[in-house]
Amino acid sequence: MHITTQKYQITAEQRAKIKNQKPFVIWFTGISGAGKSTLADWIDEKLHAQGYHTVVLDGDNLRQGLNSGLSFSMQDRHENIRRAGQVAKLMHEAGLIVICAFISPFAVDRQQVRALFGDKFIEIHLDMNLESAKRNDQKGLYALAASGKINNLTGVGSDYEVPADPELRINTDEMSIEQSGQQVFDLVLSKMNRSVTLLGQ
Repeated sequence: MHITTQKYQITAEQRAKIKNQKPFVIWFTGISGAGKSTLADWIDEKLHAQGYHTVVLDGDNLRQGLNSGLSFSMQDRHENIRRAGQVAKLMHEAGLIVICAFISPFAVDRQQVRALFGDKFIEIHLDMNLESAKRNDQKGLYALAASGKINNLTGVGSDYEVPADPELRINTDEMSIEQSGQQVFDLVLSKMNRSVTLLGQ
């Protein structure tokens, strides 16, 4: 294949500088119902209120557009996360703080995404036990899996490989959205050498 990388005058560093921020990828992983999308939305709102330039990539939303042609086979699940990582890379190079909410059940896929960003990648495992996730089943996925209408749902018919060493692990069984969000803020802002207290606002 005769493909070369096209170079442009404006660098990723310049795009970040004009936004007065350090771009990061915040990657929420966990089983369905653990609170990934809820926490991603909360963090996005709070960062935006503080003047940060952000974007959210959500697994369900990407599967309605860019990844709409992918199934939930093993091969397509790997491809789903590969594409998500590449989109996050483009957003990161634009100087944005990219907030990602994907089950991303396989360690190899998460490691491949991490490799795109080095120390600008923050993996956050939302740790919720399966029974609690079933009770928190707002999308009805576990009920559909129990009735046989969904096969290979992560945590039921397909394994979830728990991250061995994430930057942050949050037990969403025990912590409120505000408490969880403050932990994420403390971590992200510490990497930018800034501090904002949001708990209780």
